[in-house]
Amino acid sequence: MLNTTQGTLLNATSKQLAKMKTYLVTLNKLMSRSILGIFATTLLYGCAITPTSIVNQPTSARAQQPNNAQSNNGGIYSASSYRPMFEDRRPRFIGDIVTINITENTTATKANGSSASKEGEVGFQTDAKLGDNIPVIGGLVSRLPFAKLGSASASSDISYTDDAAANARNVFNGSLTATVVDVLPNGNLVVSGEKQVGLDKGTEFIRFSGVINPDTISLGNTVPSTKVADARIEYRTNSKIDGAAIASIFARFFLSMSPW
Repeated sequence: MLNTTQGTLLNATSKQLAKMKTYLVTLNKLMSRSILGIFATTLLYGCAITPTSIVNQPTSARAQQPNNAQSNNGGIYSASSYRPMFEDRRPRFIGDIVTINITENTTATKANGSSASKEGEVGFQTDAKLGDNIPVIGGLVSRLPFAKLGSASASSDISYTDDAAANARNVFNGSLTATVVDVLPNGNLVVSGEKQVGLDKGTEFIRFSGVINPDTISLGNTVPSTKVADARIEYRTNSKIDGAAIASIFARFFLSMSPW
């Protein structure tokens, strides 16, 4: 009997050890993968990666080469270098530049509320007594102090209120000189540009694209961003701020696995 008990205990211990070994192997694999993930993230963080862009067109264009016109012996004008004499030199050809004054200020507010209520009440009153309809015994019961039914009432009141509000505000001020990358048949100019500013170990990217009506171009070849159609304005960076955002994702992942 003792040998049987010892054998059972040994089998149980062996199973527990096998389960423990499997658990440790799985935990080791998870830790190895986590370490590799952290290492890969560190490598990516150390690399300067250009952030993605919402500007889906070239940010610059090369000026078109003028057509070589046939020589006109004795003439003083050249059709290949034509420019109006009594007009400002406003951008009108591919490769010309225009300065965009970015003055974006947007504010949005949203509020929503709902409420509902429901009330109910029920009651009754009677002069009847317990046992009135029961002969003999009913008469005895009806004489008791608590036999009179009297009155009873019940009421209910249910109410519900829900309020929600959201506010958003974006302010973007700056300037950027863009290049005319295309001229539409109606004369409007498709412009696009990019500015890169290196600060310490990071780089800031300011990109812009849109369609400009030449009539809105003011003195100095400037135009406000509020008068640009299909404007796409973005400010991105590959500095440590983005790396901190990525690191916070992994931090939340590991904290979610922690039992404390």
